[in-house]
Amino acid sequence: MRSLISLLLLLAPAAHAASIPSFSVLSDDQGGWPLLLESVGFIPQPATSARIFVLRSGAAGSPEWPERVENGAFLILEGDSTTAEAFGFQTTKENVRVASLQDVHNPTLAIIWEKGLELPRSELPPEAQVFAKERWTGAPMMAGFRRGKGAVLWVAVSCGERGYERFPYLLQALADLGMDPPFRSTRLWAFFDSSYRLRVDLDYFAARWRRAGISALQVAAWHFYDPDPESDAYLKRLIAACHANGILVYAWLELPHVSGRFWDDHPQWREKTGTLQDAQLDWRKLMNLENPDCFRAVAAGVDALINRFDWDGVNLAELYFESLEGLANASRFTPMNDDVRARFRKEGGFDPVELFATRKDAASQRAFLDFRAKLAREMQQQWLAEIEKLRHARNYLDIVLTHVDDRLDTSMRDAIGADSAQLLPLLEHQNLTFLVEDPATVWNEAPQRYAEIARRYQPLTPRQDRLAIDLNIVDRYQNVYPTKQQTGAELFEVVHSAAGAFARVALYFENSILKPDLALLPASAAVVTRAQVIGPKLMIDSPRGVAMLWSGPALVDGAPWPVTNGSELILPAGAHSVEPGGTLPDLRVTSFNGGLTSAEADGHSINLSYAASSRTIAILNRQPSHVEVDGAAYTPEAAGPDAIFLPRGQHIVTIE
Repeated sequence: MRSLISLLLLLAPAAHAASIPSFSVLSDDQGGWPLLLESVGFIPQPATSARIFVLRSGAAGSPEWPERVENGAFLILEGDSTTAEAFGFQTTKENVRVASLQDVHNPTLAIIWEKGLELPRSELPPEAQVFAKERWTGAPMMAGFRRGKGAVLWVAVSCGERGYERFPYLLQALADLGMDPPFRSTRLWAFFDSSYRLRVDLDYFAARWRRAGISALQVAAWHFYDPDPESDAYLKRLIAACHANGILVYAWLELPHVSGRFWDDHPQWREKTGTLQDAQLDWRKLMNLENPDCFRAVAAGVDALINRFDWDGVNLAELYFESLEGLANASRFTPMNDDVRARFRKEGGFDPVELFATRKDAASQRAFLDFRAKLAREMQQQWLAEIEKLRHARNYLDIVLTHVDDRLDTSMRDAIGADSAQLLPLLEHQNLTFLVEDPATVWNEAPQRYAEIARRYQPLTPRQDRLAIDLNIVDRYQNVYPTKQQTGAELFEVVHSAAGAFARVALYFENSILKPDLALLPASAAVVTRAQVIGPKLMIDSPRGVAMLWSGPALVDGAPWPVTNGSELILPAGAHSVEPGGTLPDLRVTSFNGGLTSAEADGHSINLSYAASSRTIAILNRQPSHVEVDGAAYTPEAAGPDAIFLPRGQHIVTIE
């Protein structure tokens, strides 16, 4: 194996150093390195065509490494080796107990290893930058330097079997040394709560969100349910800033929570728990939507809310009952309002509040839990119908139903009334996205769980294209390592796994994504199944489309490509060839948040086709003089200074 590595280095052509950054782990035991590097889109390749190399601890050295690094190779050195010594990373006789790290990318973050290690302290070459050190002794644990066109990154020990157990910000360090991932997604969704962004520059944040790959913001709409001049003005500025940057904005509803004022004004409609107390649970103040008067009042309020602002869609989120403890906790169990109790007495023959007193038999419990799941389904269908009515005036509105996963954790049906199997048939005849929420009970499991979650939904609906996944990026209540919240390598593995399994990925929530993760987040969401250099062409295959780093003009499938901002190409789904050539078209689409299917430049015009469940925003490098949709003249509404709205659905567009 050692002699083979040396031979491969000698044979590797220098021309590949400028190609797509692929990687090769020079060991039969690759550990967690493939999971780590693939999480941001680096492609595994044989050593003859790779640019990133991982030399594991104890591997034999090769005299060619310094020259290879000078010519553009990025070498990751794990632990002690003759190659590490040749680059100036020298182990000493002093040992250090390592269980906690401090990283320059987030110095205040607690990085705790599940299993501490005794490691030798190492001395570094003078040009090395320390990226991570043992928190208490300051012993360097990760460091690197640039040399020529390449770089060297050293870590004191392996990254772990999952790739993220020890060095959360290893990929950020690699990026600091000049290795940028080649692909990025522009399709992410994120949840947004204005409580965390009251006094910020919304134009700045909207541009930052778009750079992070976010194409739609799910905005907490209960803050704006009741008209207020100041808050209304804030939301209008937020929507305008998002639209100008190519970001759609959805009204995120959390019914049966309506608003704080609605709760205060209507005590007679408050939901009740199993102890018959008002259902104010955590931040949500739940209302009794089974009451006809309450339902009509909330429906009128939602109608006014949607029509008061320039929304692009509506997200009905978590429209079921409380709580995760189910019948085991009467003080959090809903619904126990008078209307539900009266209905169940008629259908089930007893008052369900007895379940917390004298009636504890399994048959009675099952009868009410099944009734409750049916009630949740009726409520979801009822509110979907209400939102569908709003499309009569605004046919571009998208509809999303956010629903906790009850397939991997089957206890969710009895805990909160969630039953996705009964709802998913709606996808076959109703245009909506079913957003599966990752349940809190499995947040501590490996990122690769999303493939299994997707597999369990496959028998339930043929419309896999309308399934999406909602990832909760928050502090977890379980004992988790190395960080309480997913960040760095773990976050990227989570997003990458989810993006490979579902048609759309949403993140809860915008404010919880840590600053060091923003630059690499869109790379983690990119899904590319093939990236291969054949002669002057780069062959790319992506199931949902992808943006790729590219400077200057390009030919895509042999023709000049007009969907580019000069440093990045946006490619449609499927297989395509990309090569240098031609000139940048006079008119270009610099950002597009729909499902692009084709594009071509024709003199001073662009022809493109797309499919989208919502209206779409195209940002251009100049104002258009004429637009046609499906062969008919179309007057687009302005989304921003250089941005236009295009209609929902499947369309062919000509922009002159």
